[in-house]
Amino acid sequence: MRKVTQDVAAAHADDVDAKARFPIETLAGLREYGVLSAAVPRELGGAGCNLQELSQLCATLAQSCGSSAMVLAMHYIQLACIARHGMDSEWWRTYLRDLVRRQDLLASMTSEVGTFGDTRSSVCAVRRSDGRFRLDKDATTGSYCAHADAILVTCRRDEDAARSDQLLVLVKREDAKLTQTSTWDTMGMRGTCSPGFKLESAGDEAQILPAPFADISAQTMVPYSHVLWSSLWWGIAAGALNKAANFVRGQARQNPGTTPPAATRLAEASVQLHGIKQNWLAAARDFDALGDSPAAREELLGMGWALRLNELKIACSEASPEIVQRALKIVGILGYKNDSPFALGRPLRDALSGALMISNDRIAAKNASMLLVHKEIA
Repeated sequence: MRKVTQDVAAAHADDVDAKARFPIETLAGLREYGVLSAAVPRELGGAGCNLQELSQLCATLAQSCGSSAMVLAMHYIQLACIARHGMDSEWWRTYLRDLVRRQDLLASMTSEVGTFGDTRSSVCAVRRSDGRFRLDKDATTGSYCAHADAILVTCRRDEDAARSDQLLVLVKREDAKLTQTSTWDTMGMRGTCSPGFKLESAGDEAQILPAPFADISAQTMVPYSHVLWSSLWWGIAAGALNKAANFVRGQARQNPGTTPPAATRLAEASVQLHGIKQNWLAAARDFDALGDSPAAREELLGMGWALRLNELKIACSEASPEIVQRALKIVGILGYKNDSPFALGRPLRDALSGALMISNDRIAAKNASMLLVHKEIA
């Protein structure tokens, strides 16, 4: 991962951002080294990485390219949903073996016109007939769907089901028709290429994950999302602070024997950076320690974990742009200039996306309601 980050992602990150294009070079590098199958269990040919290890991979890549790290994190989230909820099916086990061999990229389609950003609600429904399914969806955002080999799509269980009675369906790229409905000209995370799409698809009924999406979301998607996102937001901030540190070291070399005034600001920002790293690492470590027993999965459905993960997301998404801005104050005008080796515009714009991806206001409102009845604050 360090080799891809330093030799490939860093070289193309500015062009990816400027043109709002998909980071094809970085994905090619990740495929070459088998990184896309890191979350696949060892028994199926993958590396069997746990959440701590996956978060370190995303954090490393984010130091050079936030967009590439977000794509990788989203891929790992989808992959974890399969690995943790599809292992009882030989169809899914075979699919994961094939993914290791082909290094397929998995995308996500959870948003939808009419649900107002609520991923736990769907308008569309899967329709089954003669061992096949049909699924059409009008998504407000399709995470790099045009560049993926398969898409995991949320939908209602059937046409009579409630909006919250959802399933997760794998749609293969060759079985899908994607019609783009909006553009992706954003402030940051421009290389994630996630405009809206209308999806028309069909496939084998075996491609429907058997577990209810409510369980998949609480036991896997939310923990992996909030930890991996937090790690990459830390990575963006760490990359920015590394630039600031190099700038301060340059000042020190110009005046041997003296400590530059900006060094104090650097030390203060370093404390904040290490604090948020311990936050997401601790959450990943505790998640891994739970294991995958029925009791562990039941614990993940409780308010304690929901509150902790929500608070992790809010804390890290708000701290990351603060640290990047501290780095900008340290570097000064050279950080403000886009043609400078110390340019910090891209990491700042990427970091600002964190509070908007599943709005922090929405999450805080949910926490407020849970805290009214959850008695264990600490």
